[in-house]
Amino acid sequence: MVIFVAALLVTAGVTATGSAAAERKSLSECIDVALERHPDLGAAGAAIDAGHQRILQAASAALPQVDASYGANRRNASATSRTGAPIDTTRGGSGGARTFNFYSASVGLTQLLFDFGQTLNAIRAARATERSLDQDRETVRQTVVFDVERSYFDVLRSARLLGVADENVRQSRQHLDLADSRLQVGLAPRFDVTQAQVQLANAELAQVTARNHVAVARENLGTAMGLDGAPEFELVDLLDARTAPVSAASAVAQAKANRPELRSRREQEEALAQQVAALQKSYLPNVTGDASYNWTATEYPLKSNWSFGASVNLSVFNGGLTTAEIGEARANLAQLRYQTRSLEQQIGREVRQSVLDVARGAEAIRVSERALGQARENLELAEGRYHTGVGNIIELTDAQASLVGAEASHVQALADYRTARATLDRATARPIISAEATR
Repeated sequence: MVIFVAALLVTAGVTATGSAAAERKSLSECIDVALERHPDLGAAGAAIDAGHQRILQAASAALPQVDASYGANRRNASATSRTGAPIDTTRGGSGGARTFNFYSASVGLTQLLFDFGQTLNAIRAARATERSLDQDRETVRQTVVFDVERSYFDVLRSARLLGVADENVRQSRQHLDLADSRLQVGLAPRFDVTQAQVQLANAELAQVTARNHVAVARENLGTAMGLDGAPEFELVDLLDARTAPVSAASAVAQAKANRPELRSRREQEEALAQQVAALQKSYLPNVTGDASYNWTATEYPLKSNWSFGASVNLSVFNGGLTTAEIGEARANLAQLRYQTRSLEQQIGREVRQSVLDVARGAEAIRVSERALGQARENLELAEGRYHTGVGNIIELTDAQASLVGAEASHVQALADYRTARATLDRATARPIISAEATR
């Protein structure tokens, strides 16, 4: 059993294709790589940039609007059309058409002076939308972290199960050699050898399957980290967890206070409320100031003129469009509030389920440890009985199979507990701290 423990410890820290001397990364280091490289986080950041640009778009309505124009064209017109006055032909005047050049240039300035805060509401709505997008990015960030944790623990689980499979093959070969040696001296029937051979073949098949599971788990970890393919480094084993009780009530309260999905919904509600306020102010007039400077003539230098003034604009009737827009925005706001309430209930259920899974995982570890000790003792007794000729090969192979099952169950219990803790951390939006230091 000393050989088994040594083999398990070596295999737990490396994969089937790795070595103990290879580069090793901890869980927190893998998370750092994922946060730097994962494309989903890049996409979320781009969405925030787009939201910031929408703030600038909304703010542009409150800033001066300046436009300039210049025109040069050739015209054919009569004196009457040019001056608007009739031509007295009795005095030698001519009303015939004349072709000439015409030049014009202008600079204009328009400034919104007052709109009862409608533009301000639009800016506030855009800012709330940006904050919502920022919370959406935090949701993506926590999802990426959870995927890395889950994949990391799956690699460790697969590696340990490969260690169990390797040890099973080693013991099966040892039992086959023992059965063959007893057959040679006439102390065991041929059945013992064939039974040991079947046991070895099954163990080797399980070893191949376990090795494949390690490769698949490493590929999944690479994808979770935003890498192209499986990582080329080995992992620090963290499966031997320290279990601790968790309060469901405090976990639910923490989740409702910290979950970025809820924060995003609240910011969306604020954005819609500001949109409703902006639409309501569409009923009110707005005051705009304008000024312009113009140059026109048929030849240079051009003659100049200027103007400035202010205007009051009020929509008297638009067919009920504004009323319908306000009604739609209010309905959307009510719908979002109901959805937020539903999300709060869903998060509460998710957190309570995660707390139960953590408690079950902790209990499973204790039970599997006890079963593992009993299975090891049972195999030692069966090996001793077979050596002395008291036991038989069936008893020995059954004891070995029981130990393999107990080892696998214990590894699975450790991995399940780690995954349950990661799920609880995700459900409560727990701050990301080095898992090696806190668990």
